[in-house]
Amino acid sequence: MSTKDEKNSLLDKRSSRRNFLKNSGLTVGGLIAGGALGSLLVENDASTTDVQSEPHKTFENPNVALMYFTPEQYRITEAATERIFPKDHNGPGAKELLVAYYIDHQLAGGWGTGTKEYTSGPFYPGESTQGYQGRLNRQQIFEIGLKAIQDLSVKTYDNRFEKLSEEEQDAILTEFAEGKVELIGMKSDYFFGVLRSATLEGAYADPLYGGNANMEGWKMKNFPGHQMSFLNIIEDEFKVIEPAALNSQHSH
Repeated sequence: MSTKDEKNSLLDKRSSRRNFLKNSGLTVGGLIAGGALGSLLVENDASTTDVQSEPHKTFENPNVALMYFTPEQYRITEAATERIFPKDHNGPGAKELLVAYYIDHQLAGGWGTGTKEYTSGPFYPGESTQGYQGRLNRQQIFEIGLKAIQDLSVKTYDNRFEKLSEEEQDAILTEFAEGKVELIGMKSDYFFGVLRSATLEGAYADPLYGGNANMEGWKMKNFPGHQMSFLNIIEDEFKVIEPAALNSQHSH
């Protein structure tokens, strides 16, 4: 075969290959190849129909997304944390600070599964200074606790916790805080303590972790956050400065 014939044969094979990929319904992970992958396969084929891509949607806060909670668990947590850290004249409450999202994201990771904690037997009652000595991880603690909040709300007020009045919600949470609710594997006051601690963490942690929206928690405390340096603002009198989150380093 001559060099010219070999070249024509190769071009025919490439053309056949390209047409095959376009027309055979090639799938990647069960999806028909298209978009960027399809354009790479067919290159700039003139017969390809131009498709207008949808404009990219932008979100002010990408942390507003559930990673662990069911919608019901999220609603209970949002309502409960708002009563623990309510909105008042000082500033926003847990709901506006997105504390429930912070807790959700923490439960989805090692904190929720107790990855770095020893939770195997034997199990003995511990001293108050020893912390939790049970077999449940925090995911299980929240699942049991949140279900109990909902069950007690329905039993007591014939309504879901997030639908109760503030006074009724406070009454339910007080039952847990005083250890009066029977729970599997733990005391209800322990669950309330974990919920309260997580609420405060979500209000004051770096926004990177899902809570403290717009650093409003820090602003209420006049906490400066993660400043690169204080040398240029050291004064004898207290000076209020705008707080900076961990991602502020990218603006320098």
